[in-house]
Amino acid sequence: MFGPASFSTICQVCDKPSMNAPPKIFDRGTTARNRRRAAAMPDVQPALLTANRQQLLDRLLDVKRTFGTALSLGCRSGETAKSLMGDHALETVVAADFAEDFARRAQLEGFAAVACDEEWIPFGSEVFDLIIAEHSLHWTNDLPGSLIQLRRCLQPDGLFLASLFGGATLHELRDCLIEAESSILGGITPRVSPFVDVRDAGNLLVRAGFALPVADTDVILREFDCLNDLFSELRRIGENNAIQERSRGLTTRRLFDAAEEIYRERHSSGGGKLLATFEVITLTAWAPSETQQKPLSPGSARSRLSDALGSEETPL
Repeated sequence: MFGPASFSTICQVCDKPSMNAPPKIFDRGTTARNRRRAAAMPDVQPALLTANRQQLLDRLLDVKRTFGTALSLGCRSGETAKSLMGDHALETVVAADFAEDFARRAQLEGFAAVACDEEWIPFGSEVFDLIIAEHSLHWTNDLPGSLIQLRRCLQPDGLFLASLFGGATLHELRDCLIEAESSILGGITPRVSPFVDVRDAGNLLVRAGFALPVADTDVILREFDCLNDLFSELRRIGENNAIQERSRGLTTRRLFDAAEEIYRERHSSGGGKLLATFEVITLTAWAPSETQQKPLSPGSARSRLSDALGSEETPL
């Protein structure tokens, strides 16, 4: 942890829960390395992440309450933390990231900062009333487990906001690589992450014990001159391949040349640019509280729908 010792009440060492280990879809060591490489690059904010960050922060403006202590998970250089302290007037913001270099950048901005694995959240129970997780959960092998841990970190009626890439992300790249690899090598290896579906994301919030869950999606279409430019962008945001079963050997240039040729035939703009889809899923949910509105129990209605509609009710 980086930052003042006064935050020792927020961070605590806890044993990993004893449960059956989830399947290893992602190589977490590679995920950490990808984020470290992104942190080592010049601190230029990718437009995709900047727009998404602003969208998450704008949602706070629609919430008619104030927050005091927040966690910015996937903090990168502390941009969200700065906005929470400045524009939204929070008293305390803790910044956390899987990459130590990102956590150090946030610490240099004056925040208590923690380098932590999203699969093992090191914070105590009910210490935050707001958690914002930016593109830091879709590489976890146990997303339900991470959501459960984050919900436990929230105070009753605390707000959880998260963004992660959804299933339509980079579908063009996935399809072109599969076809190129099949024709050249006679088989395929996974090269694009199996992202979560928006419907499954909403169900996971319920499974994790959140109240009033909402999952919505936004599709963003980006243009790139060539595949190398797309790969460079993925490296800048720490999103290059970390699938456990990926090929570990060198990939022939012929494969990427063939994939780019297919890409240009099927997914190019009128100006010859390569089109790439990024689906961003936004999760909004609350920690359960007795003060929250509850649905009425079945059979408790005091008026009939037919009366409200001015129609006759026909028994089935």
